Amino acid sequence: MLLFDRLLVQHHRNRAAQNFEKHDFLIHHIAQEMAERLSAIDRVFPKGLDLGSHQGALVAHPLLKDKVETFFQCDLSPKMVAKAHGPRFAADEERLPVAEESLNLVTSVLSLHWTNDLPGALIQINRSLKPDGLFLGAVLGGATLHELRTSLSEAEVELEGGLSPRVSPMVDLRDAGSLLQRAGFGLPVTDSEPLTVRYKSPFHLMQELRGMGETNAVLDRRKTPLRRKTLLRAVEIYQEKYGLEDGRIPATFEVIYLTGWAPHESQQKPLAPGSARTRLADALKVPEQSAGEKTSQ
Repeated sequence: MLLFDRLLVQHHRNRAAQNFEKHDFLIHHIAQEMAERLSAIDRVFPKGLDLGSHQGALVAHPLLKDKVETFFQCDLSPKMVAKAHGPRFAADEERLPVAEESLNLVTSVLSLHWTNDLPGALIQINRSLKPDGLFLGAVLGGATLHELRTSLSEAEVELEGGLSPRVSPMVDLRDAGSLLQRAGFGLPVTDSEPLTVRYKSPFHLMQELRGMGETNAVLDRRKTPLRRKTLLRAVEIYQEKYGLEDGRIPATFEVIYLTGWAPHESQQKPLAPGSARTRLADALKVPEQSAGEKTSQ
């Protein structure tokens, strides 16, 4: 099933590359968070790959200077990755050109949510890792831009009598952990961080998304531009429903962090159901409460 026009995703990133430094605040915020998480791990990674590296914000982070010995960078956009420093190449995340068990670390900052087959991309990442190698990624979650999505939808229904996909479908936090498990990762952990950014108007938000290379690339999108009347009505709805007292508007970005390890015999394994030797109530020093009547035999 194809959701996205990958050539259009590449085009958007190539177009954004020229002035990306004016719109890369979200990339730098996530790079800071991921660098802190990596620096807290007590090991040095001999060989890493930053997948969907944009212009190299994560690899260039000072906290990782002595954390990854050789850190390759890869992006779908040749123009984007050309502005990074260090070993780099352009490639498609859906067809990862990396040998199996060749890496100790794979990172990804806001790139994998544009893949048509996210489980397949995660499987490729897992295969590229050596046993006990680490994957740490960040994707945009389902609450991202819910204000813009609602405003566009209501305007189209009101003025055009129907809906068209204007904002990309995104990962739900509830599904993120199962995606890692399906891809074969051990010790999967997922968490989310909601960020609210304030803009002068919905027009400034849309300009920012274009500058980030995050504009609509849904394959089934309407191929004609949004009607001016519909766009202006969507802006009105945005201001009416979400506008702040100072006249600005909020925009939500939900960042979902994915962490998983390539399986290794040294990793902890979950206990088999029923194998516990101590009751939870005893450990917590509280009275045991029944969850309900037992089923009669």
